[in-house]
Amino acid sequence: MATMLDGRAVARAVLRDVRAESAEFTTRTGKHPGLAAVLAGHEESAYAYFLAIQRSFRAAELAVRPIDLPVTVSESQLRHVLEELNRDPAVNGVIVLQPLPPQVPADLPSELLDPAKDVDGITPESAGRLALGLDHLPPSTPAGGMAILRHYQIPLVGRHAVVIGRSPVVGKPMALLLLAANATVTICHSHSRDLPRIARGADILVAAAGQPGMVTPDFVKPGATVIDFGVTFVDGRLVGDVDPAVADVAGALTPVPGGTGVVTNAMLALNTVRAAARQRAASSTATAGVQ
Repeated sequence: MATMLDGRAVARAVLRDVRAESAEFTTRTGKHPGLAAVLAGHEESAYAYFLAIQRSFRAAELAVRPIDLPVTVSESQLRHVLEELNRDPAVNGVIVLQPLPPQVPADLPSELLDPAKDVDGITPESAGRLALGLDHLPPSTPAGGMAILRHYQIPLVGRHAVVIGRSPVVGKPMALLLLAANATVTICHSHSRDLPRIARGADILVAAAGQPGMVTPDFVKPGATVIDFGVTFVDGRLVGDVDPAVADVAGALTPVPGGTGVVTNAMLALNTVRAAARQRAASSTATAGVQ
């Protein structure tokens, strides 16, 4: 039976670091790091995610400012809101909760958001810095997966990692983070042939396809570590991309719920504090240059 990789324990450890870094920042600057969360229309899943973020930030002793917009918000109105948040020195991080209403392009936030305030790695600059191995704030969901692997001391160097899913918010950045940790990485997707055979070659199997229960025991090499990023409500129950029967084959497995999701929110808090520190450093450097 697989060892369950409890994300709640990882989240608590991350949030301890957040509180320490936030307290140090506040002592040094007299200011508190802050996140703005933009909600358009209170779509059910987006609002549930906002409440989860709020709980994690409260545990980290950080504030979240909700920016409530009507479901009828126009593209120009959202542009104005994001431009205002980009200019607001009291806002260190911005997250725009998806899905947006159909009249607003889904990629608008990634185009407009100031990369310095991009605490979820959605802008082209953030993605490019990740791909090039430059200093960056990683997307919070895959960063949470990596935090789980580190916390439970799962070996990565030289190991074969298979990532099922190539989305720009989870699959692709997770593959790049694993590659940076010296794993050998294979990315699979809906057009991959003989997916179970490829997956069975993995020491680390990452499920990020958004298809409930698609990873069955025949996908998993005995003893492999399985990281499940799937989050789907089925008959009122939250389920992952990994069939529960995988626990009979895998060596370690993240549960759903209680796995990657809670760590995602903790990493978002950590990114917010670190964004605040970077903005402060950049401002000090700019001021020194003017003198």
